[in-house]
Amino acid sequence: MAPICIKTVLISESVDPRCRAILEENGIRVTEKQSMKKEELIAEIKDYDGLVVRSATKVTADVINAADNLKIIGRAGTGVDNVDVDAATKKGVIVMNTPSGNTISAAELTCALLMSLSRNVPQATMSMKQGNWDRKKFMGAELYGKVLGIVGLGRIGKEVATRMQAFGMTTIGYDPITPPEVSASWGVEQMSLEQLWPQCDYITVHTPLMPSTVGLLNDDTFGKCKKGVKVVNCARGGIIDEEALLRALESGQCGGAGLDVFIEEPPKNRSLVNHPNVISCPHLGASTKEAQARCGEDIALQIVDMVNGKNLVGAVNAQVLAGTFSQESQQLIRLGEAVGAVLHSCNASGKPFSHAHIITQGSGDSMKSCGGYFTSAVLVGLLNHEPGCSANLINVQSLAKESGIAVNQSHCASEEAGVCKVEVVADGRSYKASGSVQGGVPVLLELSGSVFRQPVSLTGNLLFLQASADPQLLPSVAGALASEGVQIESFSAPVDHTGDVWYCVGVSSLLQDLNVLKPLVKNVAQLSI
Repeated sequence: MAPICIKTVLISESVDPRCRAILEENGIRVTEKQSMKKEELIAEIKDYDGLVVRSATKVTADVINAADNLKIIGRAGTGVDNVDVDAATKKGVIVMNTPSGNTISAAELTCALLMSLSRNVPQATMSMKQGNWDRKKFMGAELYGKVLGIVGLGRIGKEVATRMQAFGMTTIGYDPITPPEVSASWGVEQMSLEQLWPQCDYITVHTPLMPSTVGLLNDDTFGKCKKGVKVVNCARGGIIDEEALLRALESGQCGGAGLDVFIEEPPKNRSLVNHPNVISCPHLGASTKEAQARCGEDIALQIVDMVNGKNLVGAVNAQVLAGTFSQESQQLIRLGEAVGAVLHSCNASGKPFSHAHIITQGSGDSMKSCGGYFTSAVLVGLLNHEPGCSANLINVQSLAKESGIAVNQSHCASEEAGVCKVEVVADGRSYKASGSVQGGVPVLLELSGSVFRQPVSLTGNLLFLQASADPQLLPSVAGALASEGVQIESFSAPVDHTGDVWYCVGVSSLLQDLNVLKPLVKNVAQLSI
């Protein structure tokens, strides 16, 4: 990946001091300002390239749109529901989290709540502090032999499973992503939710909060569970319907709940918190010294690795960058952007593009895997010259969709190894180009049917002329350019001179007015790469 320049970072919440130290050790200036209101953050963020948050800072679209220099939002933790990821993507801002930083801490708290629910530990503690000795009141149940349903079998779900298996629990689960054979390797039998609900003595949820998981446990699903089922949520408030949970607790359908998260934090409605069969915590899943140190250190190291072009970990909206760390990939990105820019400049109609078809060729692994980022690079070249457009590899696919461009990408293992072909359509007219990387430099091989005798180096100031073959073309163009104080530095002609063909002229500077050449050619375009 081409290095992304991050010179200044704002840390808006309390994170481990190692975060600041690592960033500053790598030449990044850090400012820490905590407990800012939304208006204060909007006023402050415009001066920074990066923002590091935990869960309290709400990075809304208003905040993101006010941050003209922002390139990355780093979340020192797992979830990113306090960040408007869609707005960040549209702005071309990377959103990054620390996917494993608080895994152990969240898993351990989940296990603690499961054990506390089974033995009424918090309630018994409070009773003792009140001077009571109520042994019969707090009769519990063993975890041994009970069935634990784990909804969400990612990192945390896995760690919970392995720990609770040590208590002799049978672990079953559901996850739409983790393959059943993978979860089976660590002792969790996967099944549908409809099969899972009736079997569970305990249920714990470990999913992100998204439309498909909001209210996952509700009146209907509680009705399908065993009477007295106990539930734990250390993931995100809202996965369990809080009103449905309260009804289930009141009816006895739910025998107890351990809640570390709530829809509203802190919760103004205290009905659940005050219920005698509810154990609650103020969102402590990641609140251990180890997790905070790990998350703070991880987010700093991830930012530094990204800046240095070494690695990209935890990026939730920039998957296209995952394969862009080699020198070869960076060269292909430069080729894609250059070819896109050439085609944009040659669009005589000036009308928007409606289609883009990108073909990569070659049997090597690098060409097989480059299609995603090469396609994005071509689109960056096409769109970045549009007024008011600031496209990059992160946001360009969504910008192309908004612009009405239908994008197709394919790969073929042809003999033309390393050659990339692009065809775009604007106002019903097709423009084509093919290029490759030679000697580390992007070159143009063909433009709309004109195959150049020598590959055109896609660097510097370039002038593209479409005209019929004429021995007087070059002298006439040279004279017109000289009258404008522009010198010819290179000249590339096509192999075939039949009909109107394209020529490329390397020039010392771009023309102020292309009209000086229009009497001599059919079409003319220029750009600086």
